[in-house]
Amino acid sequence: MGILEVNKLTKQFGDLVANKDVSMDIKKDSITAVIGPNGAGKTTFFNMITGVYQPTSGTIHLNGESITRLKPHEVSKKGISRTFQNIRLFSEITVLENVLSGMHNHLKAGIFGILFNLPHVRKEENEAEKNAYELLQYVGLEEYYNEKAGSLSYGAQRRLEIARALATKPKVLLLDEPAAGMNPRETRELTELINRIKEELEITIILIEHDMKLVMQISDHIIVLDHGEKIAEGNAEDIRTNPKVIEAYLGKGAAELA
Repeated sequence: MGILEVNKLTKQFGDLVANKDVSMDIKKDSITAVIGPNGAGKTTFFNMITGVYQPTSGTIHLNGESITRLKPHEVSKKGISRTFQNIRLFSEITVLENVLSGMHNHLKAGIFGILFNLPHVRKEENEAEKNAYELLQYVGLEEYYNEKAGSLSYGAQRRLEIARALATKPKVLLLDEPAAGMNPRETRELTELINRIKEELEITIILIEHDMKLVMQISDHIIVLDHGEKIAEGNAEDIRTNPKVIEAYLGKGAAELA
Protein backbone atom coordinates (compact mmCIF):
# COMPACT_ATOMS: atom_id res chain seq x y z
CA MET A 1 0.00 0.00 0.00
CA GLY A 2 1.35 3.44 -0.97
CA ILE A 3 1.16 6.61 1.09
CA LEU A 4 -1.28 8.09 -1.46
CA GLU A 5 -3.71 5.91 -3.38
CA VAL A 6 -5.89 7.30 -6.14
CA ASN A 7 -8.49 5.00 -7.67
CA LYS A 8 -10.37 5.70 -10.92
CA LEU A 9 -10.51 9.46 -10.36
CA THR A 10 -12.78 11.26 -12.81
CA LYS A 11 -13.68 14.94 -13.15
CA GLN A 12 -16.31 16.31 -15.51
CA PHE A 13 -17.17 19.94 -16.18
CA GLY A 14 -20.48 19.63 -18.00
CA ASP A 15 -19.71 17.66 -21.15
CA LEU A 16 -15.95 18.14 -20.77
CA VAL A 17 -14.12 15.21 -19.17
CA ALA A 18 -10.93 16.68 -17.66
CA ASN A 19 -9.79 13.43 -16.01
CA LYS A 20 -11.09 9.93 -16.65
CA ASP A 21 -10.46 6.90 -14.43
CA VAL A 22 -6.98 8.00 -13.34
CA SER A 23 -5.41 5.63 -10.81
CA MET A 24 -2.02 5.71 -9.14
CA ASP A 25 -0.28 4.28 -6.09
CA ILE A 26 2.38 6.66 -4.74
CA LYS A 27 5.14 5.06 -2.70
CA LYS A 28 6.33 6.71 0.51
CA ASP A 29 9.51 8.82 0.30
CA SER A 30 9.49 8.78 -3.50
CA ILE A 31 9.47 11.41 -6.24
CA THR A 32 6.72 10.92 -8.81
CA ALA A 33 6.43 13.13 -11.90
CA VAL A 34 3.11 13.67 -13.67
CA ILE A 35 3.77 14.73 -17.25
CA GLY A 36 1.79 15.29 -20.42
CA PRO A 37 0.88 17.96 -22.97
CA ASN A 38 -0.93 21.16 -22.02
CA GLY A 39 -4.59 20.38 -21.42
CA ALA A 40 -3.86 16.80 -20.37
CA GLY A 41 -5.60 17.30 -17.00
CA LYS A 42 -2.53 17.45 -14.76
CA THR A 43 -3.48 20.51 -12.69
CA THR A 44 -7.10 19.34 -12.48
CA PHE A 45 -5.75 16.11 -11.03
CA PHE A 46 -3.77 18.07 -8.40
CA ASN A 47 -6.85 20.16 -7.64
CA MET A 48 -8.86 17.03 -6.84
CA ILE A 49 -6.15 15.62 -4.57
CA THR A 50 -5.97 18.90 -2.63
CA GLY A 51 -9.74 19.41 -2.34
CA VAL A 52 -10.01 22.41 -4.67
CA TYR A 53 -12.24 20.32 -6.96
CA GLN A 54 -14.56 17.54 -5.88
CA PRO A 55 -14.18 14.47 -8.12
CA THR A 56 -17.15 13.34 -10.15
CA SER A 57 -16.23 9.78 -9.19
CA GLY A 58 -13.32 7.83 -7.75
CA THR A 59 -11.50 7.84 -4.42
CA ILE A 60 -8.38 9.29 -2.80
CA HIS A 61 -6.74 7.74 0.28
CA LEU A 62 -3.84 9.10 2.33
CA ASN A 63 -2.23 6.46 4.54
CA GLY A 64 -5.36 4.34 4.13
CA GLU A 65 -7.76 7.13 5.18
CA SER A 66 -10.22 8.57 2.68
CA ILE A 67 -9.70 12.27 1.88
CA THR A 68 -11.87 12.15 -1.24
CA ARG A 69 -14.29 14.94 -0.40
CA LEU A 70 -12.39 16.98 2.15
CA LYS A 71 -11.99 20.74 1.78
CA PRO A 72 -8.53 22.20 1.03
CA HIS A 73 -7.77 23.21 4.63
CA GLU A 74 -8.82 19.74 5.82
CA VAL A 75 -6.56 18.08 3.24
CA SER A 76 -3.71 20.31 4.44
CA LYS A 77 -4.27 19.25 8.04
CA LYS A 78 -4.15 15.59 6.97
CA GLY A 79 -0.69 16.15 5.50
CA ILE A 80 -0.83 17.24 1.85
CA SER A 81 0.58 20.59 0.77
CA ARG A 82 1.20 22.15 -2.63
CA THR A 83 2.72 24.95 -4.65
CA PHE A 84 1.04 26.47 -7.68
CA GLN A 85 1.82 26.90 -11.36
CA ASN A 86 1.39 30.65 -10.92
CA ILE A 87 3.22 31.89 -7.82
CA ARG A 88 0.75 32.79 -5.04
CA LEU A 89 2.81 34.62 -2.45
CA PHE A 90 1.74 37.62 -0.40
CA SER A 91 4.02 40.07 -2.18
CA GLU A 92 3.58 43.01 0.21
CA ILE A 93 4.52 41.20 3.43
CA THR A 94 7.92 39.89 4.42
CA VAL A 95 9.53 36.65 3.37
CA LEU A 96 9.36 35.40 6.98
CA GLU A 97 5.69 36.35 7.29
CA ASN A 98 4.90 34.39 4.13
CA VAL A 99 6.34 31.24 5.70
CA LEU A 100 4.46 31.95 8.94
CA SER A 101 1.22 32.14 6.93
CA GLY A 102 1.67 28.46 6.12
CA MET A 103 1.65 27.53 9.80
CA HIS A 104 -1.81 28.79 10.75
CA ASN A 105 -3.40 25.32 10.61
CA HIS A 106 -0.95 24.07 13.25
CA LEU A 107 -1.08 26.97 15.72
CA LYS A 108 -3.21 26.41 18.82
CA ALA A 109 -3.75 30.01 19.95
CA GLY A 110 -7.37 31.14 19.86
CA ILE A 111 -8.61 34.65 19.13
CA PHE A 112 -8.90 35.43 22.87
CA GLY A 113 -5.26 34.58 23.50
CA ILE A 114 -4.13 36.63 20.51
CA LEU A 115 -6.18 39.70 21.48
CA PHE A 116 -4.87 39.71 25.04
CA ASN A 117 -1.32 38.68 24.10
CA LEU A 118 -1.25 35.90 26.69
CA PRO A 119 2.14 34.37 27.63
CA HIS A 120 1.46 30.98 26.03
CA VAL A 121 0.52 32.76 22.81
CA ARG A 122 3.75 34.76 22.78
CA LYS A 123 5.70 31.55 23.37
CA GLU A 124 3.94 29.82 20.47
CA GLU A 125 4.53 32.81 18.19
CA ASN A 126 8.23 32.89 19.07
CA GLU A 127 8.54 29.18 18.36
CA ALA A 128 6.72 29.62 15.03
CA GLU A 129 9.08 32.43 14.01
CA LYS A 130 12.07 30.26 14.89
CA ASN A 131 10.71 27.38 12.81
CA ALA A 132 9.92 29.71 9.90
CA TYR A 133 13.45 31.12 9.93
CA GLU A 134 14.89 27.59 9.94
CA LEU A 135 12.81 26.78 6.85
CA LEU A 136 14.21 29.88 5.15
CA GLN A 137 17.69 28.62 5.99
CA TYR A 138 16.77 25.26 4.51
CA VAL A 139 15.81 26.77 1.15
CA GLY A 140 18.65 29.32 1.22
CA LEU A 141 16.61 32.49 1.76
CA GLU A 142 17.43 33.43 5.35
CA GLU A 143 19.25 36.65 4.39
CA TYR A 144 16.02 37.95 2.85
CA TYR A 145 13.78 37.17 5.85
CA ASN A 146 12.79 40.82 6.40
CA GLU A 147 12.44 41.75 2.71
CA LYS A 148 9.08 41.93 0.99
CA ALA A 149 8.35 38.74 -0.90
CA GLY A 150 7.61 40.68 -4.09
CA SER A 151 11.18 41.99 -4.18
CA LEU A 152 12.71 38.51 -4.57
CA SER A 153 13.93 37.13 -7.87
CA TYR A 154 11.64 34.70 -9.67
CA GLY A 155 13.68 31.65 -8.65
CA ALA A 156 13.80 32.82 -5.03
CA GLN A 157 10.02 33.28 -5.01
CA ARG A 158 9.65 29.68 -6.17
CA ARG A 159 11.83 28.51 -3.27
CA LEU A 160 9.84 30.69 -0.86
CA GLU A 161 6.64 29.00 -2.02
CA ILE A 162 8.22 25.64 -1.25
CA ALA A 163 9.27 26.86 2.22
CA ARG A 164 5.71 28.00 2.91
CA ALA A 165 4.37 24.63 1.77
CA LEU A 166 6.86 22.87 4.07
CA ALA A 167 5.60 25.01 6.96
CA THR A 168 2.38 22.98 6.95
CA LYS A 169 4.43 19.88 7.92
CA PRO A 170 3.29 17.78 4.95
CA LYS A 171 3.66 14.07 4.43
CA VAL A 172 3.10 14.61 0.69
CA LEU A 173 4.23 17.71 -1.23
CA LEU A 174 2.69 18.55 -4.62
CA LEU A 175 4.73 20.86 -6.86
CA ASP A 176 2.96 22.32 -9.91
CA GLU A 177 5.59 23.20 -12.55
CA PRO A 178 8.23 24.30 -9.99
CA ALA A 179 10.91 24.90 -12.65
CA ALA A 180 8.72 27.02 -14.94
CA GLY A 181 10.52 30.23 -15.92
CA MET A 182 13.77 29.29 -14.21
CA ASN A 183 17.22 29.68 -15.74
CA PRO A 184 19.61 26.67 -15.78
CA ARG A 185 21.33 27.64 -12.51
CA GLU A 186 18.01 28.06 -10.70
CA THR A 187 16.81 24.74 -12.10
CA ARG A 188 19.94 22.97 -10.80
CA GLU A 189 19.40 24.51 -7.35
CA LEU A 190 15.74 23.46 -7.42
CA THR A 191 16.70 19.90 -8.37
CA GLU A 192 19.08 19.73 -5.41
CA LEU A 193 16.42 21.15 -3.07
CA ILE A 194 13.76 18.65 -4.17
CA ASN A 195 16.16 15.75 -3.65
CA ARG A 196 17.09 17.05 -0.19
CA ILE A 197 13.43 17.36 0.81
CA LYS A 198 12.87 13.72 -0.11
CA GLU A 199 16.06 12.37 1.46
CA GLU A 200 16.43 14.55 4.57
CA LEU A 201 12.83 15.43 5.46
CA GLU A 202 11.40 12.11 4.21
CA ILE A 203 8.58 13.85 2.37
CA THR A 204 6.91 12.19 -0.60
CA ILE A 205 6.91 14.46 -3.66
CA ILE A 206 4.63 14.57 -6.68
CA LEU A 207 5.44 17.13 -9.34
CA ILE A 208 3.99 18.35 -12.59
CA GLU A 209 6.83 19.45 -14.84
CA HIS A 210 7.61 20.13 -18.50
CA ASP A 211 11.40 20.20 -18.05
CA MET A 212 12.12 16.66 -19.20
CA LYS A 213 15.78 16.76 -18.20
CA LEU A 214 14.75 17.54 -14.60
CA VAL A 215 11.99 14.91 -14.68
CA MET A 216 14.28 12.16 -15.93
CA GLN A 217 17.00 13.07 -13.41
CA ILE A 218 15.02 13.06 -10.19
CA SER A 219 11.91 10.92 -10.68
CA ASP A 220 11.58 7.47 -9.16
CA HIS A 221 8.34 7.02 -11.08
CA ILE A 222 6.67 8.87 -13.95
CA ILE A 223 2.98 8.97 -14.87
CA VAL A 224 1.85 10.28 -18.26
CA LEU A 225 -1.55 11.85 -18.87
CA ASP A 226 -3.06 12.67 -22.25
CA HIS A 227 -6.58 14.00 -22.82
CA GLY A 228 -7.32 13.39 -19.14
CA GLU A 229 -6.37 9.71 -19.15
CA LYS A 230 -3.29 7.85 -17.94
CA ILE A 231 -1.53 6.44 -21.00
CA ALA A 232 1.68 5.18 -19.38
CA GLU A 233 3.67 4.89 -16.17
CA GLY A 234 7.07 3.57 -15.18
CA ASN A 235 10.65 4.65 -14.58
CA ALA A 236 12.55 7.13 -16.75
CA GLU A 237 13.74 4.53 -19.25
CA ASP A 238 10.25 3.02 -19.57
CA ILE A 239 8.78 6.43 -20.38
CA ARG A 240 11.60 7.55 -22.66
CA THR A 241 11.09 4.53 -24.92
CA ASN A 242 7.29 4.19 -24.72
CA PRO A 243 5.79 4.64 -28.23
CA LYS A 244 2.52 6.10 -26.88
CA VAL A 245 4.40 8.73 -24.85
CA ILE A 246 6.69 9.64 -27.74
CA GLU A 247 3.69 10.12 -30.01
CA ALA A 248 1.54 12.03 -27.52
CA TYR A 249 4.12 14.18 -25.78
CA LEU A 250 7.88 13.70 -26.03
CA GLY A 251 8.38 13.42 -29.78
CA LYS A 252 11.30 11.43 -31.17
CA GLY A 253 13.90 14.18 -30.70
CA ALA A 254 12.84 15.00 -27.15
CA ALA A 255 12.85 11.33 -26.19
CA GLU A 256 16.43 10.97 -27.41
CA LEU A 257 17.54 14.08 -25.49
CA ALA A 258 15.70 13.31 -22.23
